[in-house]
Amino acid sequence: MHLSPLRTAIALVAALSATLAATSTGAPASAAPGPVRLLGESIVPHALSYRGTTVGGLSGIDRDPCTGEYALISDDRSYQQPARFYTARIDVDGGGVHGVRFTGTHALRQPDGSTYPPPTLNDGRAIDPEDIRVDPRTCGYWWSQEGNRPKAPGAPDPVIQPSIQVAGRQGAYLGSLPLPRDYRITADEGPRRNLALEAITFGQGGSLLTSAVEGPLLQDGPESTTEHGSLTRVTQHSRSGAVLAQYAYPLEPLFAESDPDSPWSPDTGVPALLAYPHDPGRYLVMERTYVPGAGYRIRIFDATTRGAGRVQHLKSLASTAVRPMRKRLLVDLDDLPLPRTDNVEGMTWGPRLSTGERTLVLVSDDNFSAEEATQVIALALR
Repeated sequence: MHLSPLRTAIALVAALSATLAATSTGAPASAAPGPVRLLGESIVPHALSYRGTTVGGLSGIDRDPCTGEYALISDDRSYQQPARFYTARIDVDGGGVHGVRFTGTHALRQPDGSTYPPPTLNDGRAIDPEDIRVDPRTCGYWWSQEGNRPKAPGAPDPVIQPSIQVAGRQGAYLGSLPLPRDYRITADEGPRRNLALEAITFGQGGSLLTSAVEGPLLQDGPESTTEHGSLTRVTQHSRSGAVLAQYAYPLEPLFAESDPDSPWSPDTGVPALLAYPHDPGRYLVMERTYVPGAGYRIRIFDATTRGAGRVQHLKSLASTAVRPMRKRLLVDLDDLPLPRTDNVEGMTWGPRLSTGERTLVLVSDDNFSAEEATQVIALALR
């Protein structure tokens, strides 16, 4: 979850029934040229009530190959209701996004079957859910949580280690994946606060799981500025958690200077990545940037590990020259005819169109704020 200051409110549709849980738009006639075009979007009503839960904070999405539905994870840290995920029918075709209908919700469970508590001082049981993927082999769920680095030593929020967990179809705990040592939060190394583990994706029919740290590790150098980018890490894991390879991924510089009067800080990172089904070294990588006073910018890159140097043996990317992954810009959402671009964090492949195009379905995290929106956006890739 990435909180932002209040912005000018955009009037959202009042809460509808769960069977009509979104307003929809088709693509405008003047779709942007290039390899990606906008099909349309739906807006899920703010604070929609569904089966005793508040729909919001949707930070990850995946299309379920077993049902054709979509799984969406909320990054509610059990503050409003127990940490949970949803299932939904999302009608996407060449004419747009024709609705989002929620079909189920389940709490994520601890090994003892209980739900996760909200964060409390020195309580390492708390979680911060971020991404979800449907296992193409078992149809179970794999989900990531980025953990927590306290604001400062002695601050009243606990250290929570990042994790990738496996859950059953009803949310039952089935296991946890061992993670690389450099994903671990320590006093002076590991992921930064709110820039830890988010993105996960399956490749090679489920035999390969790839994860990404959202921003640079403390030991890997400074965060991006308007003057320079930064490096984060992308790791390929076996299903048992063995590190098969790790690569440096180059993040873009900030697109604007931050408002000096804002209490918020800018940040940029990787909230989602998506493996190409038949090319284990190729990914779609989403870069999400927030700059106070300038808003959000969401860009999707086509990236490859081919030619990149492996870095799992390097303690620091700042002290050694590395060959990072190569990438090219696929689409900047600012270049599409969307009414607004919000805090988009989730990405999955959607259905193939009759034109032969692949679709991408994106979702934004509204941070449970009426000033933001839950957007479900569909794109077509030529």
